[in-house]
Amino acid sequence: MTATPPAAPAAPSSSPAAAPATRTMMLWCPDWPITAALREHALPADTALVLVDRGEVFACSPAARQDGVRRGLRIREAQARSTGLVSLPYDPSLDERTFEPVTAAVETIMPGVQVLRPGLCAIRVKGPARYYGGERGAAAVVFRTLAAIGLTDLRIGIADGPFAAEQAAKATDELDDDVEQLVVIPEGGSPWFLGSYPLEVLEQPKLTVLLKRLGIRSLADFAALRASDVRNRFGVEGALAHRQASGLDHRDVVARKPPPDLDAAADFEPPLARIDQLAFAFRTRAGEFVDGLREAGLVCTALQVRLSTESGEVSERRWRHPRWFDADDVVDRVRWQLQGTNASDHGLTSGITRVHIVPDTVEDLADHADGLWGTGPDEGIHHGLARVQSMLGHGAVLTGIIAGGRLLADRRVFIPWGDAPAQSPAARVRDRTQPWPGRLPGPAPATVFADPVPAVVVDSRGNPVDVDPRGLLTADPSFFSAGPDDDRRAVHSWAGPWPIDERWWDPEGRVLNRFQLVDHSGSAWLLLLEDHAWWVEASYD
Repeated sequence: MTATPPAAPAAPSSSPAAAPATRTMMLWCPDWPITAALREHALPADTALVLVDRGEVFACSPAARQDGVRRGLRIREAQARSTGLVSLPYDPSLDERTFEPVTAAVETIMPGVQVLRPGLCAIRVKGPARYYGGERGAAAVVFRTLAAIGLTDLRIGIADGPFAAEQAAKATDELDDDVEQLVVIPEGGSPWFLGSYPLEVLEQPKLTVLLKRLGIRSLADFAALRASDVRNRFGVEGALAHRQASGLDHRDVVARKPPPDLDAAADFEPPLARIDQLAFAFRTRAGEFVDGLREAGLVCTALQVRLSTESGEVSERRWRHPRWFDADDVVDRVRWQLQGTNASDHGLTSGITRVHIVPDTVEDLADHADGLWGTGPDEGIHHGLARVQSMLGHGAVLTGIIAGGRLLADRRVFIPWGDAPAQSPAARVRDRTQPWPGRLPGPAPATVFADPVPAVVVDSRGNPVDVDPRGLLTADPSFFSAGPDDDRRAVHSWAGPWPIDERWWDPEGRVLNRFQLVDHSGSAWLLLLEDHAWWVEASYD
């Protein structure tokens, strides 16, 4: 439907002398992070869902808001308010990825789309309005186009400039009809429309505080000030905000440049039933795929292979390369993916009808120039490990990385060969960039034992050394041995204890004390004391 804007003060008789603002159509999808998560995880639309970022609610669904959940709440408080709450981690890349089809659908009917953020985009409406018979006609085409791809919760505002158009789109929340939400501000009416809005819509907290101290409460009050006085008092940012409040938005709609289509696909009719036939038939298409990347000045370091069979099955897998894929590498991955599905080298359980290659990660070609001595050994190692991985499974070949943690053994995490650390759930849980209070500072020990070695630490009289409830040693360490077969070593110097209290709120949490000892030969050791038992965690060289 078409709705008129809410009542506002009358427009001023004169406005600042400036070039007219660009007539803009703003498309707004409310709660887009929630919409993207619901689509990605195939959840019902009425799910009480929250997206969590650093322990706080980043976004919440309408069902969750009905239970009293609000943005900024701690996750435990949100769960207390809504018993059936579903929580998921917030993923900004998911918002961008799921909004791309929306942008592409709009670009098929009107060019010049500028994506301000996922869920909000702007279009110069002058050209589409001439083509579709008016601004309302252009908005109706957008509604029908996006409804065809399943997006019905869409709001559109049309006004002079992106700022007024965005406020017009968000004003549709005040309407009763939620089928086709549209607000059109007549040309030249943006000052009248914006006049009743509070200063907070400018999203400049410092400027808002200063203006309120001067008795200014609305955009109309702010727009009534002289532009020269505002610039002299509040600087460039204040002057730009004054133009927005006056309905003379300084910004223009900058159309995005659609990314080049770098995908490659090949359809086979009749379906191919042999792996060698498929590899031979796809080789030409793989060469075209690599050549297209080079023409764009890019190389592919990670690609996604999607195989569709005659029976409707789909095999999808992501492959990485330490350098970049050439045509032979692409064909090898297609063949290995088929052989990794337990199909023999001479036949398939079902014929392949389509092969689709998607460049998942592309980088600048100049960043991957050949070195002076080439990269032959590295490529040979990767080729062999990737071949073993294709036969034994994705998790059969692992790479060790350093993650976060308090104990040295916890910082060793294995991820599948070729995967980035950010893709590993274990590496994400143990993010090394987090503080991890109680972790060992550098320099790190040279040798870390896979399993801590039992140790014995005694004082000068041969009595075991322990830590009392107040965190003090019962006696000074004088001798220790690492392992049952190790001779008793005299302690030359020692330091500690450094307590480690992991997950104190959890019954399965651990309380340890860490020590450093130097024996009579000058060798340094890192020891742990847990439940009155000593362990050697690592040694220094």
